[in-house]
Amino acid sequence: MIEKIIKKSKELQTLNNDEIEFIIRCDNIKEICEAADEVKKHFFDNKVQFCSIINAKSGRCSEDCKFCAQSAHYNTESPVYEFIDLDNIEKRVKEYKQYGIKRFSIVTSGKSLSRKDIDKLVEGVKIVRENGLLADVSVGILDKDTLIKLKNAGLSGFHHNLETSRSYFKNVCTTHDYEEDVLCVKNAVELGFFVCSGGIFGIGENWYHRVELALTLKELNVDSIPLNFLNPIKGTPYEHLSPLSEDEALKIIALYRFLLPNKQIRVCGGRNIVFTKTTKHKILESGAFGIMVGDYLTVSGFDIPSDLEDIKKLNLKLV
Repeated sequence: MIEKIIKKSKELQTLNNDEIEFIIRCDNIKEICEAADEVKKHFFDNKVQFCSIINAKSGRCSEDCKFCAQSAHYNTESPVYEFIDLDNIEKRVKEYKQYGIKRFSIVTSGKSLSRKDIDKLVEGVKIVRENGLLADVSVGILDKDTLIKLKNAGLSGFHHNLETSRSYFKNVCTTHDYEEDVLCVKNAVELGFFVCSGGIFGIGENWYHRVELALTLKELNVDSIPLNFLNPIKGTPYEHLSPLSEDEALKIIALYRFLLPNKQIRVCGGRNIVFTKTTKHKILESGAFGIMVGDYLTVSGFDIPSDLEDIKKLNLKLV
């Protein structure tokens, strides 16, 4: 069965229910991961990409996503501040550029941005570009006019996660509708952005919700799929949940490689919760094309030199 799955994935054929079920039920994680890595190498050879972010506006989010440390609905110890000074963005860009990072994203909390913050965002995008990096943003739900304004400023990538499947979303967030997120992603795709959209795993969803999300992303034809793993933050409704095991996280990565074989699957938030410094290299042997390096929104990440050492040991080429 696994050889058939590899062949179909390389030929960009959609897996049938029996093949998907085989992946879900398979206990041989090593076999699944090696197969996913073979598919990844078919489309991306030995290439790997690092991306990075800066938390440019933190906390007081109006949405009630149960996993989020920045939601105003929950009492967490996460930082709260308005849009940062643009000098801080330039400083971080220059810091990360020295590590060979190509994509840099400005991230803000909240469902959307004020006109004042959008103006600052436009200037931030220009700073990223002027320093030679690809400028991305993750700033909630934007309308087409604002997206066009950012595109004219030189924005390369637009990130907006669907978080989970359509059928499970109501268990995660009640303050906006799933279709608002879908429309935002559709608009960004139509405008020609490099669109990054994925989800968070370990929030009570089952394997079929995970498949459903993957197929939705396939239908939307996004370029990049970030896979995040829950970091149970104290004060959020999900603080009692246990982090995923390494094996389950690796199988999720592999599953997404088989279902979205030619897409830029990258592992982002929660990488340092599920994996250790000595096991995180497995991510890049299980179908992932990229990883988010450096610090995350409200927590620290692995040190970048250790990630560079991983790709050197795996004989991967940073692009």
